[in-house]
Amino acid sequence: MADKTEGRPAKKAGAPDKKAAAPKAEKVTKEAAPAETPTPPRLKEFYKSEVAPALMKKHNYKSPMEIPKFVKVVVNVGVSEARENAKAIDVVINDITQITGQKAVATTAKKSVANFKLREGMKIGVKVTLRGDRMYEFIDRLFNFSLPRVRDFRGINPNGFDGRGNYSLGIREQLIFPEIVYDKIDKVRGMDIAFVTTARTDEEARDLLAMMGAPFAK
Repeated sequence: MADKTEGRPAKKAGAPDKKAAAPKAEKVTKEAAPAETPTPPRLKEFYKSEVAPALMKKHNYKSPMEIPKFVKVVVNVGVSEARENAKAIDVVINDITQITGQKAVATTAKKSVANFKLREGMKIGVKVTLRGDRMYEFIDRLFNFSLPRVRDFRGINPNGFDGRGNYSLGIREQLIFPEIVYDKIDKVRGMDIAFVTTARTDEEARDLLAMMGAPFAK
């Protein structure tokens, strides 16, 4: 019987066997990089280190829980032209989202008013509620960067308190915020900003806002 290997080239000595299992590559495990801890807002740290102790000393609070603090900040914009132009709501939502860093939502009419051509459920405004770190970041930008850009700025009204420790501020133009580009707006609009605090009196709330940098008019 003829040799089946006849006619095949002889295997060179020392040549690796192709059928032999190739050594498995060792898996290189990379150590997971430690997650970066977000830096807390500057104004939040300032409140903890400077404002809270000063308020406790001034008002003689017996417990740190009595110290006034911010609960939330609500930004509200009325959009009356939305009755004729529904796209105006989308424009304002985009502006407020850029200003606050949080997605704004549309507000609707609670009841119909024929004289104002208003129907129940119609979108007539935009609002956003800020809490936590975003609230402190917004307050910091508002007090230190945006309000000083108001033309002939002499301070904010010190009488905007509601008697229960909350403060309301009116802004005439959204252009004071550096996030808004003048060439890209369709109309100059104002807004209302409400600061909700845990203060029991207007005096305590005024001290809180003043120590946090609110530029009250003298």
